[in-house]
Amino acid sequence: MQASVGTTFLSSAIKRLRYYKSLGERTFEQLEEKDFLFQPNPASNSIAVIIQHLHGNMLSRWTNFLTEDGEKPWRQRDEEFGVISHTKIQLLDKWEEGWACFLGALESLTEADLLKTITIRQEPLIVIDAINRQLSHYPYHVGQIVYIGRMIKDQQWKSLSIEPGKSADYNAGEGIKDPANVNWGKQ
Repeated sequence: MQASVGTTFLSSAIKRLRYYKSLGERTFEQLEEKDFLFQPNPASNSIAVIIQHLHGNMLSRWTNFLTEDGEKPWRQRDEEFGVISHTKIQLLDKWEEGWACFLGALESLTEADLLKTITIRQEPLIVIDAINRQLSHYPYHVGQIVYIGRMIKDQQWKSLSIEPGKSADYNAGEGIKDPANVNWGKQ
């Protein structure tokens, strides 16, 4: 039986988001606790702040996703960008909690849910649009995490992609065929 457009969309979105989650985690593996608080300049967010923001956003947007506004009254968004007093382990727990809420909500959706209307900050959105909104928002922040991690590690950075000078090897079949399905674990 051929998959429908709706189920294919959900499957593809979840796959891509799991890939971006893995990029963040592979960055975290390279960092020490102090690195989570590094700010490139006073106007920039640290990795810890980004994690805290993603955590708050994911819990707010995806808790009771189909039945409640995505901006919950209990969310304190401004505090997500404040002073961080969490350890690396606590930050990683927040990361996992946020992603578990988000991915769990996506995995619970059916094709019939995709055209339902939900609200975020009282703005009506169809579910597909709400998912696409987060497909832009979360990878944007994961990219910031990776970039800051790369700045911190400098020459000790372990590439998360095709290493410079290795494109021909990758294209010849020596690379990963589907990075979203790889167990990145410790390398």
